Amino acid sequence: MAEKACVKRLQKEYRALCKEPVPYITSRPSPNDILEWHYVLEGSEGTPFAGGYYYGKIKFPPEYPFKPPGITMTTPNGRFITQKKICLSMSDFHPESWNPMWSVSSILTGLLSFMMDNSPTTGSVTTTSAEKQRLAKSSLAFNCRNPTFRKMFPEYAEKYEQQQLSNQLVPEQVSQGPTQQENSTPLLDKKGESKQEDQNKVEAPRDLKNRAKKSIPTWMLLLLVSIFGAVMALPLLQLRH
Repeated sequence: MAEKACVKRLQKEYRALCKEPVPYITSRPSPNDILEWHYVLEGSEGTPFAGGYYYGKIKFPPEYPFKPPGITMTTPNGRFITQKKICLSMSDFHPESWNPMWSVSSILTGLLSFMMDNSPTTGSVTTTSAEKQRLAKSSLAFNCRNPTFRKMFPEYAEKYEQQQLSNQLVPEQVSQGPTQQENSTPLLDKKGESKQEDQNKVEAPRDLKNRAKKSIPTWMLLLLVSIFGAVMALPLLQLRH
C-alpha cells in the first residue's frame, strides 16, 4: 500500500502534467492503482523513431519519492527489449543515484532522450535504422490491439481509426479517377458529333444550290438566249412591213 506522502506527491505531479504537458510525452496513472503509470513517447523528428508511438509503464514503490521506480516498454521499438526493466540512472537499477527531486516528467524526458541515443545498457538491443523505422510505422497499430492502451489513451486510438479511414479513402478516390474520365469521354464525343451534324445541315443547302447551278447544261442556255433574241426582234420586223 502506498504511503500518504507517495500518493500526495503523485497526485500533485499528475495535476502538473495536465496543466503543463511535456512535448512528445503523455502519461497518466492507472485508475485503480496510482503506483502504476502508463506513458506514450512520440518519436522525435529527424530520428529513426519519427512517427512512432511507444507505450510503456512505470511502477512506483510505496516509498516514492525516496525510492526510484521501475520502467518498462511494451511497444516493439528496436532500442529496448519489451516487457523488461530498462537500466537508467533514474530507475530502480541505480537507487544510489536516485534524486527525490526527480518527477514523472523528468523520468520520461530522460527516457526519451536516452532512447534517441545508441549507448548500450541493460534491457537495450541493437538494430538498424531501417528496422527502427519499420517498427515506428507499425507502432500505433500494435498499441491499439492492446485493450489497456485503448482504455488509457483513447485519443491515440481515435488517431489510429482516422488513419485507417484515410487509408481506405485514398484507394477509392484513385480507383474512381479513370471511371470519371471514361464517363466524360462519350460526352465529349457526343458534343463533337452534334457540332458536326449541325455543320453538315448548314452546308447541305449550299451544296444543293451549287448542284442546281451545275445541273443546267450549256446547250439549253444557248437555246434560251436564241429564243429571247427572236422575241425581241419581232417588233422590229413588224415596223418594217
